[in-house]
Amino acid sequence: MKILVAPDSFKGNMSAPEVCAAIEAGIVQADKTATIYKIPLADGGEGTARVVTEAAGGRLVTLRVTGPLGDKTDAAFGLIAGGRVAVLDMASASGIGLVSRDRLNPLKATSYGTGELIAAALDTGAQELIIGIGGSATNDGGIGMISALGFRVLDAQGNPVGPGGAALAKIASIDSSGADTRLKQVSIKVACDVTNPLLGPQGASAIFGPQKGATPDMVEALDAGLEVLASAWIRGGLAVDVEQPGDGAAGGLGASLRICLGAVMESGAMLVMRYAGFFNRLKEADLVITGEGMTDGQTAGGKLCSVVARESHNAGVPVALLSGSLGGDVSQLGASFDYAVSIACGQIGLDAMIKDSRRDLGFATENLIRAIGIGKKIRRD
Repeated sequence: MKILVAPDSFKGNMSAPEVCAAIEAGIVQADKTATIYKIPLADGGEGTARVVTEAAGGRLVTLRVTGPLGDKTDAAFGLIAGGRVAVLDMASASGIGLVSRDRLNPLKATSYGTGELIAAALDTGAQELIIGIGGSATNDGGIGMISALGFRVLDAQGNPVGPGGAALAKIASIDSSGADTRLKQVSIKVACDVTNPLLGPQGASAIFGPQKGATPDMVEALDAGLEVLASAWIRGGLAVDVEQPGDGAAGGLGASLRICLGAVMESGAMLVMRYAGFFNRLKEADLVITGEGMTDGQTAGGKLCSVVARESHNAGVPVALLSGSLGGDVSQLGASFDYAVSIACGQIGLDAMIKDSRRDLGFATENLIRAIGIGKKIRRD
């Protein structure tokens, strides 16, 4: 049996390569003759650059950048295709994982470090940028990022407005005359599965602000600030609207990438799967095993595991989901997966589940492979 192992990370617990290793151990325990292809995946969030770079045989470049709250942090991007393509994820520079929960504050958080990461990638001579924008700590509309790339975001007196979501309300104009000219010479693809607009009840602030530490009052202020930014873009002739799918991603960074950098949005899951070599291995597979830390109603709506399932079924290959936990209406999982199970073995509390997760994931995989063996042995009338 040829098995393609293609999971997401178990966020806050195991990286995608670690998930692959645990699943591989379970397969081997049940069937030492199985051929195993490991393709760790991501959807544009944390780990995207590393996953794609390692799968493509590229190299990682590490540098110091400005973190979400102004502290310096280490970030990395990958170079693949002989250095022609640079792969970045904003989470490594401006991600929510870089800020402790008690310090989360989208009024202060800046995407400046993401701009520094982009500039460093341009320094290498890369001709194409792939930028994953999941997992942000920011709601600044990308003004930090564009400021790092030479744009000037100015108040009514012609002074820089400063960092963070709180600065949005001060914006009077955006001067692009000093923007890095190399931006016009590269192709930029954004790995993103968020389709929200920039503003309103389905916009960046209302939908994603609370998980970044925004109170109801902050959400209102941030949405109003993004509207000021949108007006400045439209007034300056940079944009016609801010209602394109994905404009609200990463606290409005999606809109900045599209409007100021000419980026094109693509499905994060599909883009990573393509560059990681998923489809080449899928042609050889008898079974696909995917997984994630938490499965709920959002999974079937386009999260990575459901995309893996869809593409596997399109190729006529059955797919199994091994999840840290199952929530929501689990009856819907049968429409996406041929097999779906939580790996938890009765632990009480998240900490206990995380502690035993590698063991439980291996055990769940072993049981899956043994169940397939039982199915082969059963005689049907």
